[in-house]
Amino acid sequence: MPELPEVETVMRGLAGRLEGRVIRSADLRRADLRWPVPAGFAVRLTGARVENFRRRGKYILMRLSGGDSVVLHLGMSGRINMIPAPVANAVGLGGAPLPVLHEHLVLVSEEGVRIGFVDPRRFGSLDLVPTENEDTHRLLAGLGPEPLEAEFDAKHLSAALAGRRTPIKAALLDQGIVAGLGNIYVCEALFRAGISPRRLAASVAGARAERLVPAIRQTLTEAIAAGGSSLRDYVQPSGELGYFQHAWKVYGRPGEACERCPGGAACQGIDRIVQSGRSTFFCARTQR
Repeated sequence: MPELPEVETVMRGLAGRLEGRVIRSADLRRADLRWPVPAGFAVRLTGARVENFRRRGKYILMRLSGGDSVVLHLGMSGRINMIPAPVANAVGLGGAPLPVLHEHLVLVSEEGVRIGFVDPRRFGSLDLVPTENEDTHRLLAGLGPEPLEAEFDAKHLSAALAGRRTPIKAALLDQGIVAGLGNIYVCEALFRAGISPRRLAASVAGARAERLVPAIRQTLTEAIAAGGSSLRDYVQPSGELGYFQHAWKVYGRPGEACERCPGGAACQGIDRIVQSGRSTFFCARTQR
């Protein structure tokens, strides 16, 4: 599932093409994604001006003139196709449609840019909410702070983890503690902080939390700069792949040498274990 860096990359791509523009047409081709799409969804979008965008956790909010926001979740296999106006117009003039399998929503801007939401597995979602009520929407109301904002600091993290007997890996995947983190970036951040994913969450306080918060921020910032990690279905709206997967230090690298280990018999390589049904990658020697 796309995590915060991938969702942020998609949001920035959409903003670059749609912010300040009028949606000339909206074509909803399927109204039963993970949940039903609100009645009149396409009508509400058609003719509206896109005021701006916001990301909240793994959700994209597209704010429209008139006071509504589109809530977009990519789900497990969702992605955005973006076709520049010259290409889209050329195909349209030729009379040939643009066949895209599993494309459930198509927006065309006043400039002719064609934007499609593709979701083969239909775990993504589309919804409308009054912009002033975004934070009380059922999908957003329980989210914790954004990890790249000042509200998320060692003091907050220590308090949020107090008394938790689950492993720190599972705690960081709880969107109520911190919004937007997923399996890849939790593994990477824990490695950078030198904290074992098996350590009890309640024990990650004080000095450990002081190490973990900047490790999370650094990991996410670098991933956003790289356009996210391309794994299975994810591509940027431009069609390019993200390339942060080439910078993974532990994720997806079982048996490989850890860059922090000095080598020799003491270095047993990167381990893979399963926690809550998900693969966890870490160095047992340097993460405590």
